[in-house]
Amino acid sequence: MAASLGLHCHHYHVAAAAANPLRKAAKQALSSLILKSSKPHHHHSCCYNSDSVGAKEIRSPDLVALEYADLNLFDKISGELGHVRIRQHVNPLSSSFSVPAQVPDWKEVFRDPTLPLMVDIGSGSGRFLIWLAKRNPDSGNYLGLEIRQKLVKRAEFWVKELALTNMHFLFANATISFRQLVLSYPGPLMLVSILCPDPHFKKRHHKRRVVQKTLVDNIISHLVPGGKVFLQSDVLDVALHMRSQFDAESDALQHVDELDPSVLCDSDGWLLDNPIGIRSEREIHAEFEGAKIYRRLYQKRT
Repeated sequence: MAASLGLHCHHYHVAAAAANPLRKAAKQALSSLILKSSKPHHHHSCCYNSDSVGAKEIRSPDLVALEYADLNLFDKISGELGHVRIRQHVNPLSSSFSVPAQVPDWKEVFRDPTLPLMVDIGSGSGRFLIWLAKRNPDSGNYLGLEIRQKLVKRAEFWVKELALTNMHFLFANATISFRQLVLSYPGPLMLVSILCPDPHFKKRHHKRRVVQKTLVDNIISHLVPGGKVFLQSDVLDVALHMRSQFDAESDALQHVDELDPSVLCDSDGWLLDNPIGIRSEREIHAEFEGAKIYRRLYQKRT
């Protein structure tokens, strides 16, 4: 069932590009141009010169647009929302985020609320989860929890535009709302992802980080046997913080390389490839800047 929710252990660039020849050609062309480019300058963009194309600057947003080109989403969507400016940092401990999200009527938000559920904690713009939902319309439901309300409104607008009946976004503080939401869901919780969460670098702010003992306990207790947890960050300290808390639950969880020797990890135990099938936006930006992505994938013991 996890595979039906978009979890597979080969890289997105192989699977998605092969499924769309035009997109594959576009990716190859862009890759070729990048290889010809000069070194990135101080604000992380690449310049290249080509007789056929002319001088052009490639930025990481261009790569994001290409990665999600199949969705045909646009930022200019409605007069009501206007341009959505992303606020990078919010304090989840603020009283404004302490009210639990209202549990939706699952029959209204999902065509079939008994399907396996994937929850993405900190869903950001939502493109990552929308891509998965569109690719797996009949095999799973997708729920994005995001603490920045404008992003939720825009993502829900996209869901309606694409007429997706297996996708829903909620304005919610996952620390406060995760348990009651998954407890009320009629189907099995098969996959939870936490991708590049806010690092809250200062030590005194570590208590603001999303992965805390309470959330870990709630994820494990509601995940069905065989269900998975996917963690990812481009900040080593954050990745280690998340890893330490899930590694500590070895009675309930196993890392996938213990179950499948074909799953490749580096010498420190980080997954070499993204097993989901699509890169998050932050992942694209970070890799463009030369950062390493630290990944762990756990499975609940049966």
